[in-house]
Amino acid sequence: MVYLIGFMGSGKSTVGSLAAKMGGVPFLDTDRIIEKEQEKTVADIFQEKGEAHFRELETQVLKQLSEKKKGIVSCGGGIVLKEENIRIMKESGFLICLKAAPATILERVRYSTGRPKLNGHMNLEYISAMMDERQPFYDRAKAIVLETDTKSVRELAKEILKFL
Repeated sequence: MVYLIGFMGSGKSTVGSLAAKMGGVPFLDTDRIIEKEQEKTVADIFQEKGEAHFRELETQVLKQLSEKKKGIVSCGGGIVLKEENIRIMKESGFLICLKAAPATILERVRYSTGRPKLNGHMNLEYISAMMDERQPFYDRAKAIVLETDTKSVRELAKEILKFL
């Protein structure tokens, strides 16, 4: 199992889905799984039950996914905030962190309304600060880092397939 981690807008879903298609393996997205199971959007879960509840749902999904043998998983941007999640991913697969510059992230998510941590804060300063705050968690995951700013989706997908 390959787990794609990284800040929201770094390209996990876009690159991961292409890599899975190219590699003939399942593509799984933790946020979409949670939304399907809860019959609510991530934004609605955050609003109604809070971030701590959402993080628990992520852990439950990771436990389910860790039993699968092969696939590419796009993880929510904050999944690394819980040490237990990092442990589950490391024990059951390989971690790749997709990384982009704050300006790239802003350009990619600027018109998105489904990112509860950014709603009302779609600006470079906030994104930069949030990325800085989360960086130690990504570092602690000790994942392979792929920069997504200058490479095409196809190039990145091919790099991910090397680790499948």
